[in-house]
Amino acid sequence: MRDLAELDLGGRARRLRVDTLVRLRWLAVAGQSAAVLTTYFGLGFGLPVGLCFLAIAASAWLNIGLRVRFSASHRLDDRPATILLCYDVLQLSSLLYLTGGLQNPFAMLFLAPVMIAAVSLTGRATLLLGVLVVCAASLLALFHFPLPWVPSESLTLPMLYVAGIWLAIVLGAAFIGIYAARVADEARRLSDALAATELVLAREQHLTQLDGLAAAAAHELGTPLATITLVVKDLAKLLPKEGLVGDDIVLLTQEVQRCRTILGKLASLGNESADMLDRMSISHLIEEVVEPQRYFGVEVVIERPVEGNEPFCRRNPGILYGLGNLVENAIDFAKSRVRIELRWTASEVRITIEDDGPGFQPDVLARLGDPYISTKGPDRRAKGDEGGLGLGLFIAKTLLERSGSSVAVANAAPPATGARIVVIWPRSLFEPQGLEATRASPADENTAIQAYIQGKARTDP
Repeated sequence: MRDLAELDLGGRARRLRVDTLVRLRWLAVAGQSAAVLTTYFGLGFGLPVGLCFLAIAASAWLNIGLRVRFSASHRLDDRPATILLCYDVLQLSSLLYLTGGLQNPFAMLFLAPVMIAAVSLTGRATLLLGVLVVCAASLLALFHFPLPWVPSESLTLPMLYVAGIWLAIVLGAAFIGIYAARVADEARRLSDALAATELVLAREQHLTQLDGLAAAAAHELGTPLATITLVVKDLAKLLPKEGLVGDDIVLLTQEVQRCRTILGKLASLGNESADMLDRMSISHLIEEVVEPQRYFGVEVVIERPVEGNEPFCRRNPGILYGLGNLVENAIDFAKSRVRIELRWTASEVRITIEDDGPGFQPDVLARLGDPYISTKGPDRRAKGDEGGLGLGLFIAKTLLERSGSSVAVANAAPPATGARIVVIWPRSLFEPQGLEATRASPADENTAIQAYIQGKARTDP
């Protein structure tokens, strides 16, 4: 599974919508207009009405421009959203400059853009907006038009009071910014966790459905495959064993047997074996995976350390099927050679599968392992290969990850060509605790394997 940190778990949905900013700004335009009109006409206080409405009109024209330029559902990146919030701070500063500076009780509205930035934008954008608010409040504490008051009187507040308002704005911006950012971060973490859970559940649901489909296919294909087997045996008796026809009959017999083996694997997924072959070394594991793939004209080379305590594992049909699918894909795409490297330490077990083929296409490499993403490109379809749905690699990755491993998919570093898949288990998961104490000796295990193979040879038709 791809690392969830690389996925966009609703990050784009948290960005500010243009419609949200436009609606908030229309609300600010209505409130500012009502405040100016009430102060000038209702209370009869003197103030520069024309300049005030010029600043308000700038916000209205900006909203109209945003409506024309963007759709209502468009979500802004952090940079344009920060610029728009900075404009709101500057526009509010111009109105406060015309109406008394920090002596105006509406100066507390400086906190609104900071809170919006803390909830929706990055910490850097919030810090930038907070610095702008502090700078604007500092200038307004010293430079501003007189506070609107009755024409026959003038109201001048003490500088100490103005300093207290400035300090309240600065501390309020810092506290609200930090508090809102922490609350928003907790909400984002919960949202990311829920989104990640949905991804995992969707992936498991895909695999559960495929498990049922595989079982149904194994059941339905069993009868016609048995008929095909009987027909092939009859043809082998009737037709000559030499020449092209004889070779085709032999090949057909091998492919029928391979189909039976595949159906047997599908039918045994999830079943636990309790016989002596329930435990196997990693070397025997990889040999069992590779053995059916050695007859397709591609050299398969297995490299393993000559020393060290080789890890053992319990027979797991999911691991066998997953590794088998990866090896089969490597052979399908290889030109002449597939290399499988086994490595282990006291803490991990690593299996690397490399081929010398063309490698994965760049446009699908980042999405490999997702269902319905095919690794077979147009060049293979042009040769008559319809390509796959990507389900094989998806199933292989999911089965291996269920066993506790991580699967990394990449291309070989240039100038080399080919694909490279690395499967890594923590050794404690690959080799369950207590398994080593129950191991059979190498001689006993080899004897058991030979007996098992001979028994299969006697019972298989």
